[in-house]
Amino acid sequence: MSKKLKWGILGCAGIAKRAVIPGLQLSELNEAAAIASRDGEKAKQTAEELQIPVAYDSYEALLADPSIDVIYIPLPNHLHKEWAIRAAEAGKHILCEKPLALTESEASEMVEAADKAGVLLAEAFMYRYHPRYQTIKDLIASGAIGDVRGIRGAFTFNNAKDAANVRYRKAWGGGSIYDVGCYPISAARLLLGKEPEAVTVNAQFSPEHDNVDMMASGLLEFEGNVSLTFDCGMWSAFRNPLEVLGSDGIIEIPSAFVTPSQESGTIYLHANGERKEIEVPYVNAYTAQADHIARSITEGTALPFPASDAILNMRVIDACLLSARERTRVVLKP
Repeated sequence: MSKKLKWGILGCAGIAKRAVIPGLQLSELNEAAAIASRDGEKAKQTAEELQIPVAYDSYEALLADPSIDVIYIPLPNHLHKEWAIRAAEAGKHILCEKPLALTESEASEMVEAADKAGVLLAEAFMYRYHPRYQTIKDLIASGAIGDVRGIRGAFTFNNAKDAANVRYRKAWGGGSIYDVGCYPISAARLLLGKEPEAVTVNAQFSPEHDNVDMMASGLLEFEGNVSLTFDCGMWSAFRNPLEVLGSDGIIEIPSAFVTPSQESGTIYLHANGERKEIEVPYVNAYTAQADHIARSITEGTALPFPASDAILNMRVIDACLLSARERTRVVLKP
């Protein structure tokens, strides 16, 4: 491809500055061409810091730039729907941070708007674009661990002292299930290739943090009595493992969602009484994500993870939040 796609960044969020923009800058297919903030000085400083050519003092101005091909949305969760729809109406392709929306209904509206405008909409689960997940799926399909009996996953960290953080604003889509629980939920659906039939979640809500779920433990029931057990949290030690348990072996991913180095991307296969390390080449998952999106846009090919998948993931998240608040098992209709 001779011409790189030009990306506009809608906001100066930490994930954009720390990971997504550097990933774009490593890409041969994409470039970070502009950034916008409601604080014009903040946009200018971020642009200078990250060597982005253009800074705008409003989101509207960025959407009006005819040179921009793709909009990346790292805004707080409650703003995803509005700005994804406005970006679609402006004729821009969209990469929106996870979770795509606050509810399944909102996600459906966003997908409908993108379809109507004829633009691509992708949810930013970057981990799925790392080739090791295809390796894991291939191991499962080959029978390397026998029949899958269950999946166990977790994603936790601790920044509870930062009480002003957007993660602790209930109306803004704060809480651990939205922020990190969505990862093991997404991964189980990806690896099993199925949707859960029921969910049960127990959560710890904190009055000091606007009563969002600070920790949650959950059970997702899939067809054939296979389950995902997961926990997520924002006031416990950092970890992000995933384990696929089979009748004859185990696939262990010590760092399942965050892969800052070659070592952290390692997969282990436990089978036949041995623990084998599966070689995984280092890949910047953010670059891989952007490149897949670029190829889909320029070549007209389907994304491996269509926007409709985000609707299904939000459907499960809705059920998890309902279960946690009402302390009950929630059955999902087919």
